[in-house]
Amino acid sequence: MKPKLRIMLLAIVIASLLAFNLFKNSLVKGSVTPPDSAIRAWLISGTDTLYASIDQGNFELTNVKPGNYRIIIEGRPPYRNSVKDGIRVVEGQPTDVGVIEMQK
Repeated sequence: MKPKLRIMLLAIVIASLLAFNLFKNSLVKGSVTPPDSAIRAWLISGTDTLYASIDQGNFELTNVKPGNYRIIIEGRPPYRNSVKDGIRVVEGQPTDVGVIEMQK
């Protein structure tokens, strides 16, 4: 293989690897109390909607793009849904929404 072609191929590979690492997604985590009071956590922002199951009162949403979100905790009857606005996700950093107390 010619040296110029090798250099071009190497440059393309390096550029491709860098392009995939420019934007680092984050995670959003938290918990609910009582632990068996909720089913799912929904994270909503504009056109993005993510959800995760709640296991033993804990949830974690992965691959979250940076931005501002609303989180909705889907209550397990007789508990009601709970909503929390203003969840700010920063690129590459975990966001902990804390403990959300579910109401009947």
